Order: sequence, then C-alpha cells, then structure tokens
Amino acid sequence: MPLWRRRWQIAPAAPPAWLQHYPDYHSRMLQILYNRGMTTPETIQAFLEPEGALENPWSMAGMHEAVFLIRQIISRNVPIAVYGDYDVDGVTATAILTETLQALGAQVRAYIPDRVEEGYGLNVEALQSLAAAGTRLLITVDCGIRSLEEVALARRLGLQVIITDHHHVGAALPSADVILNPRRPDCTYPFPDLAGAGVAFKLAQALLRANHQTPLATTRNDELVEDDLLDLAALGTVADMVPLLGENHVIARRGLRKINEARRPGLAALMQISNVHPGKITASTIGFALAPRLNAAGRIGEASLAFDLLVAPDLSTSLPLAHQLEELNHQRQDLTTQVQEATRAMVLEPDDNPPLFFAVADDFPSGIIGLAAGRLVEEFYRPVVVVERGEPFSRGSARSIPEFHITQALDSMADLLERYGGHAAAAGFTVRTENLPELQARLLALAHEQLEGVTLTPTLQIDLEAPLDELSWELYQALALLAPFGYGNPEPLLVTRGLRVLDARSVGVDGRHLKLTVSANGNFSSQSWSAIAFRQGDWFGRLPTFVDLAYNLALNEWNGRTTLQLRVQDIHPAE
Repeated sequence: MPLWRRRWQIAPAAPPAWLQHYPDYHSRMLQILYNRGMTTPETIQAFLEPEGALENPWSMAGMHEAVFLIRQIISRNVPIAVYGDYDVDGVTATAILTETLQALGAQVRAYIPDRVEEGYGLNVEALQSLAAAGTRLLITVDCGIRSLEEVALARRLGLQVIITDHHHVGAALPSADVILNPRRPDCTYPFPDLAGAGVAFKLAQALLRANHQTPLATTRNDELVEDDLLDLAALGTVADMVPLLGENHVIARRGLRKINEARRPGLAALMQISNVHPGKITASTIGFALAPRLNAAGRIGEASLAFDLLVAPDLSTSLPLAHQLEELNHQRQDLTTQVQEATRAMVLEPDDNPPLFFAVADDFPSGIIGLAAGRLVEEFYRPVVVVERGEPFSRGSARSIPEFHITQALDSMADLLERYGGHAAAAGFTVRTENLPELQARLLALAHEQLEGVTLTPTLQIDLEAPLDELSWELYQALALLAPFGYGNPEPLLVTRGLRVLDARSVGVDGRHLKLTVSANGNFSSQSWSAIAFRQGDWFGRLPTFVDLAYNLALNEWNGRTTLQLRVQDIHPAE
C-alpha cells in the first residue's frame, strides 16, 4: 500500500439547466461528459459517434511537402529509411509507414535503434551507416524533433530528412526538409495531442489518398487502405498514454475494432500467448497485456523483434516471435522487481525526505529504469530519476507528478545533456557521466524551488457520488458508451459513502488483494454488492465497519455468469 492517502476531488455538478438540454441521455453519463469538457451538442455527438470523424491529414503543416517529396523519391527508386523508436508507439509508427511505403513500391527499410547500444533518438553511427548503405531519404517516427545536431549531420551526409514526431518542440527546430509535428508553433492542425503512431498514420493517410487520386507507377498493393492501419495506430496511441480524447478517441475506438478482428497475424499470435481473446480486447487489455510484451523487446532484447511480429505475413512466422516476446516479458518482470527494490533502498537511505528522488547505479539495465521510476512515483508521489551509470555516458529515465513538469525541468539544464526528450510526466536523457553530480544537484534545487509549500499528496479525480441503489445494468451500459477509456478519458470513477462492510477477506498471492461485500446505509436488509480492491490487501484486519469507497462499476465474469461488481480504487474510513 502506498505511503500516502489520496485526496478525493469530486467534480462539480453539471448545471441542472444544462442537463435539461439533453433529455435523451442518461444524466450520470452527461455528468461525466461535462467533466471531460464535452459541453456542446457538437462535442457530445462527436464523442459518442460509433465511427467518429478523423481530421483531414492535409491540414497538418508540412503534409503537402512531405507527400510530394516521398512520391518523388519513390518514383526515382531512391532508398528510404524509416527511423523509429524502441517503444510500442515508435514500433507501431515504424510499421505503419513501412507498410504504406512498401504498398506504394518504395525501396524502404525500417531502422529501430538498440536501447542499450544507441539510446533514444537519432544517433551519429546509425546515420553514417544508413548513408553508407545508399539511403537518401530519412523519415523519423516518434523521434527527431530535438535532434538538431544529428539532423544537421544527416544533411551533410547527403540525406534528405522528414521528421514526424509528437514530442514537445524545443527552442529551435532541426534543419529537416519537412517537419510533421502538430505541436509546431506554426501548425494549425486541430488536434495537437496525437501519439507518434498517430502522426505516422496521418502521413500514411495522406500518401494513400494522394495515390488513390494519382497512382504511382510503382504501386504494388493498391488494396491497402487507411483503415487497415488503424489497429497499429490504436496500439501506439493507447500504449503511449496520450489523452484518449478528440481524434485519439476516434483512432482508439476504430482501431480496437480492427484489433478485435485479429486479422493481423502478429496481433493474433500476441493475443494467443497473452491468453486474451479476439472480441474482448479493450484499451485496458492493450495497457496490461499486449503493450508490455511488445515493449519487452526494446527493454531487454531487440525492438526489431516487436516490429517483425507486427508485420509478419502469417501465423507460422508470427507465433515463434510471440513466444520470444513472452519469454522476454518474464525476464523484464524479474528485472523490474530487482531494480525497483534496489532503487527503493537507495531513496529511503537518506532521512531528509527530498522533493525529488535521484538513484544511480552501474548495473541498472537501461530498458528497465523507467519502469522502476514509475513504480516509485506510485509509492512515494515524488518525481523520480533513475540512471544507469556508464562511461563516458550515462542514461537516465524520469517519471514525475502533475506538480513538476519533468521535460521543462530538463529544458532548463539542457547544457548538461547530450540528448533528451519526453512529456510532462516522463522523459529520458543521455548525459556525460562527469555531469551527473551537477545534474542531480540542479534537479533537486529546482524541485525544492517549484514544490516549496506544495502538499505532495496525489489527488483522485472523482466523477460523481452515487448511492448504491442507482447502480444498475442501465447505468453500466450508459457509461460504456464513453469507452475506450485511458489517459485523459479515465474509466468513470464513482464514490459511495457510509457503506457497511458485511464481509472482508484477503485473496490472491500473499493476500495482495481484498474481497469485500458491502451494503448501503448500514442496512443489513438492503442489496449487498461484491467489491474487489486490487493491491489493497493491507486493509485486511483493520477495516472499520463503515467505509467510503471510490470505485469503477465493472463486470465480473465467473463460471459462465456475468455480474456487476465494484472495482475499488481507494478506501477511506467513513466519517
């Protein structure tokens, strides 16, 4: 159990007059739409539309130039390299563009750097190797927006460069031929929060639409359509923790339908070894089952293994790859536990309770440090930086909290860093080992400055309070219309207060989880509800008689029966 108690922040009630404008919708669902910022008929209809509308790819700054250059290169039969990243977002983005370019007849190869040997983003040796092999057009996916020196080198090596990225833009842009990034200051694309796979998908859309209108003579597969790529786009979008709102919500919803059809052999094989079934894949399934196995390749193996799986032509090819990923994932789990325990011991050793934790060791695997940092953030609610020390360079991974924007923090000390990039809550960097002490000191000083007087307690955002007698299948089905759920569009979180605990027992390995039976208002005769509180087994034996529960209304499938239950996220003693 974490060392803090979460504060509950209940969303303000939607105005009654506003609710009356939408009599055809369940009032509780309307409240959650209101919480998510959907307050007009247009935004509500767009969010609930089963298909949903994708934005026009041509409205992204640089799209016309990118498509023109790529078609020109394909027509000249000039080698192209798609340079990706080793996480799920980068691998799926690489697969999206590679499949699209192959369909158009391009001479294309995919290049995914090795996390341990090369690190994140463009690197000098890879660029030299690609240029020496005859590559003349380099297209980055999910990286490149901060690679100023590397892009300048690529140009000197005779490469033309198209950057497709979604990460925050630095003070200056690289000297690429074209930059596709909806976060560019001069880009008026209506949805700036795409994942790397989302940006790659928009380029693929534009390429396929242009080829439909004016086919290239080199075209090999004129049957490839943009919908065929939505499964990959959804995988990357959900896995990369971008907000599942706007166009991301449409990509995830439509892509999940494609994933559930299991037509892509690599995904069918991945589902088989993950013991998940087509037709039942949700965004949560991606986050807990599919993405970790794909990520395992980049963390402790070769990320190209995940890429090979996603583009595999048949099950006989993809199943052995899926089994390799499964084995790597088991190794990844063991390593994560080891690194987490080691870093936890390091950050607990001082007794001054700093506002930021910084842990360094020579034997930390660089592919695991981000996971360990994330788990420490969950436990201590502090920004955490974990570094694999090497010579002459060290690689670090940072995870943070809403009160401390980690990438902006690194911006302020870019003079110490060789490479870095990320988001508000997560970042990675490469630093000269001799600069590590100063980096640690400056990060700690900045955290002291920004978090001075801030109560570092996580807040649980509650959508609404509801009595138990309001819970029903009708409510569950209404809330399910808001799916897929994920970052930015979390599964609706309800609170019910003053529940009597009729029964409690610990379940799972080492009693890690808590199984409850509760009823309303202390009334033994009222309907009782089953509840499961994952990773909250520490409550067993010390629960009060009456509790307040924060929970999701969820399905429980057991012995062929499907019932509703409370999936508890937090427990407070009732006041």
